Amino acid sequence: MKQVTKDMNIREMVLMDEGIAEILMGAGMHCLGCMMSHFENLEQACAVHGIDADALVDQVNEYLEAQGE
Repeated sequence: MKQVTKDMNIREMVLMDEGIAEILMGAGMHCLGCMMSHFENLEQACAVHGIDADALVDQVNEYLEAQGE
């Protein structure tokens, strides 16, 4: 089963499953096309946007589990 962690960059997460993009945007990360998404890890991006990284990781991993990944 695939899982994400806070040290993964946003680009690799979205490449893992495109549905993750919707979750990130729903959480307030509307900059998925930003160049920083290639370099920042999820924890750094969450800090910039004032988002709880642990809660977001849980949400994404729940989504992946539901997808049967």
